[in-house]
Amino acid sequence: MTKLKITEEYRVDTELEAKEAMEEFRQQAVREGWILNACGYTHKEKKAKGEIVDEGYLLKVVKIYGGFWEA
Repeated sequence: MTKLKITEEYRVDTELEAKEAMEEFRQQAVREGWILNACGYTHKEKKAKGEIVDEGYLLKVVKIYGGFWEA
């Protein structure tokens, strides 16, 4: 059995944290030999009665380890 692709999601508190994490994933891909297929973040807000009670950023990372036909 061979691992082909992994999608990971993380929660971070600030946009700066999200951008720093994305850069770290780019560097990690080079060091570890996998391909960073997608990396991005989305701002999320939790509302109660029209008021924002919590907010954060959802960071999504897709790592490619190899193609289906690669040995």
